[in-house]
Amino acid sequence: MGHGHGHGHGGGTHGEGRAGDRRRLKIVLGVTGSVMVLQAFGGWLTGSLALVADSAHMAMDAGGVLLALGASYVAARPAGERSTFGYHRAEVLAALANAVVLLGLGGVLLYVGISRLFDPGEVDALPMILFALTGLLANGVSMAVLSRSDTGSLNLRGALMEVMADLLGSVFAILAGVVILLTDFQRADPIASLLIAVMILPRALTLARDSLRVLLEVAPEELDLEEVTRHIRDMDGVLDVHDLHAWTITSGLPSLSAHVTVSDEALEAYGVGGMLDRVSHCVSDHFAVRHATFQIEPATHRQHEDLGEAH
Repeated sequence: MGHGHGHGHGGGTHGEGRAGDRRRLKIVLGVTGSVMVLQAFGGWLTGSLALVADSAHMAMDAGGVLLALGASYVAARPAGERSTFGYHRAEVLAALANAVVLLGLGGVLLYVGISRLFDPGEVDALPMILFALTGLLANGVSMAVLSRSDTGSLNLRGALMEVMADLLGSVFAILAGVVILLTDFQRADPIASLLIAVMILPRALTLARDSLRVLLEVAPEELDLEEVTRHIRDMDGVLDVHDLHAWTITSGLPSLSAHVTVSDEALEAYGVGGMLDRVSHCVSDHFAVRHATFQIEPATHRQHEDLGEAH
């Protein structure tokens, strides 16, 4: 009487959302790449570490966006004979790779920024401000583009976090330039680069943590498994819920499986298919889990499972 039953509602919507995300990533890649080159030239011309740091961060962003874009195309490939879940995890792997690169970049900026505190050098403040203003405008456009996505994708979230850090980095570079222009306090430049690093590191750690949660198949944070168990158990005819597992295939695709013990009366009234539909609709409607697999067991089968566990 054990049956698997899955509901894949909303697959088309997920695919459409991913296509929209790819369009956004392409726009941001073009904007970020252009400004990265401009800011790198500006950092070389003015001698500004903050501007070089911001352009280096934008270079990482451009690479990260390119990686995320490629991963999105891979994730859109259909499932195969061996890859039964498809290639959705490609996006999560890309997000983790971006997080690792950002952690490395943040560490380098901390090291160089601290070194420059003792020997700040001379910065040409006015061109530095002008180049940083260009970066601020570009990052504002990129943020507006990425913020329109509602897919919850780790790829898009990582890109948005990086763009936000870039935008704040441009703000700090502008402020440092203004301070140097008005007071000739040259250490404002390495201080600004340290602030950029401080912004990068916690965001990178958060992105790495969330990516690892998916890859290690930790239950989705927003899904209360005790509440799911209680909700199913409270259904008419359900006697017990056990072997409950929950994980995330990729961003926005939570999955769940469980054994559900039901009474003989419920099986007679609804049949196995009817009980499967009732339980599946329960987790779909109340917990937004649309990929679920249940094994429906009559009460007598529970005794066999208990014997199997004893052995």
